[in-house]
Amino acid sequence: MAKILVVDDDKLLADLVSDSLSGEYHTLECAYNGEDARELLNNYHYDVIVLDWGLPGVTGVELCKEFRFRGGTTPILMLTGKDTIDEKEKGLDSGADDYLTKPFHLKELSARVRALLRRSGSTAPSNVLEVGGLVLDPSAHKLTRDGKEITLHPKEFALLEHLMRHPNQVFSAQNLLDRVWKSESNVGPETVRTCVKRLRQKIDIDSQPSMLENIYGVGYKLVVD
Repeated sequence: MAKILVVDDDKLLADLVSDSLSGEYHTLECAYNGEDARELLNNYHYDVIVLDWGLPGVTGVELCKEFRFRGGTTPILMLTGKDTIDEKEKGLDSGADDYLTKPFHLKELSARVRALLRRSGSTAPSNVLEVGGLVLDPSAHKLTRDGKEITLHPKEFALLEHLMRHPNQVFSAQNLLDRVWKSESNVGPETVRTCVKRLRQKIDIDSQPSMLENIYGVGYKLVVD
């Protein structure tokens, strides 16, 4: 599961890309102009940015340059109708990591996003995670514990996946909100507490300590011996 920002003034295309990548259990956010994208990038972390070149106002190239100048390291996939070598060079020189010319196939876009996640060191969503008897397969959206399948809601799955990728690491409620929920969502720490409670009910085994530990005043972690 990755958190991805799609920036395109073509709302139909942005929503289409968002829906396609959401189908791979990523958390998607959309911005339809450079100003809104700039605000999101100033306040939230993303694993990949899918950025249109021809944005009104602040262009994609300008936004990319600004982001890199501020020290932003998130991989950027540039979308554009420009297909000359000079234009591609300009886009890549602005700080983009990859380049996709419109029109494109959604399968190719998805493959390029996966490649950027691998290249940046983020764990590819197809990798099966095995932690403390839990086996989670993001690509199949499947979880088992000791061979028994457990059904999770999407946010429960995303939260557990994040914790399984970082066992024994403590995350504050705000950090988990930033990683798992959309930035514009009307949620708070109580949302995380409720989600953790539901996860405990599903993954814990009676008479055994919970794998999900709440460290009072600090946050949550997945306990692995």
